[in-house]
Amino acid sequence: MENNKYALITGASSGIGYELAKLFAADKYNLVLVSRNQQELDNRAAELRQHGVEVITIAKDLFNRQEAFDLYDEVKRRGLHIDVLVNDAGQGLYGEFKDTDINRELSIIDLNIASLVILTKQFLQDMVARNEGKILQLASVASKLPGPWQSVYHGTKAFVLSFTEAIREELKDTNITITALMPGATDTGFFDKAGMQNSKILEDKSSLSNPADVAKDGYEALQDGKDKVISGLKNKVQIAMTNLTPDSTVAHLMNEQQKPSDK
Repeated sequence: MENNKYALITGASSGIGYELAKLFAADKYNLVLVSRNQQELDNRAAELRQHGVEVITIAKDLFNRQEAFDLYDEVKRRGLHIDVLVNDAGQGLYGEFKDTDINRELSIIDLNIASLVILTKQFLQDMVARNEGKILQLASVASKLPGPWQSVYHGTKAFVLSFTEAIREELKDTNITITALMPGATDTGFFDKAGMQNSKILEDKSSLSNPADVAKDGYEALQDGKDKVISGLKNKVQIAMTNLTPDSTVAHLMNEQQKPSDK
């Protein structure tokens, strides 16, 4: 059965974002795919069109918050109504905060927080006007864990989760739902981009989650209108234990997990 709805997905060319795009396409959602690399987007679009859906690609660098505004403006110029917004784009930076590049960290804050807030605001206002829509925000189990060696990334994800839960309460009397997806360490390009190849967390790569499994958990939670979903039993147990453990102890345990292998 044809579905005339559109899902816009940032970070759509790889990892969890791409796996989510496949799930939407299989359910006959038309897609608006967003990432920085036009060639990668075109390659993904060719694959996804085999599901018989329309796939539009828009290359934007969401490290630059102005490009988030520009993305919304381009969608409006094309006359598209976005029924589902997926804010998947996000990056981290590995290292002790005293040593890391502040300009890189500020750009990560712009990507993980500023552009996410901009896109949520713009598309949510359209959804409110129609009293219909869904939003999926990529949070992380990092949102619940202080993260030595990734302090800024963990902080941004704590923002995403808190922000999402607050807006969900504001929308409780509407037909709009907003859902936070909280994966743990997942087998994507995240670690390479963050410069984490030497982290202890990667010593056993078999422990990393499959991005397709994470996407499936997020997709089902979104469609069911849930407030949030922690992907994977191991991560659910970790967060349950964290809730009973002093923050200082959790920070120490995370330090042991994430510090370089040679420390």
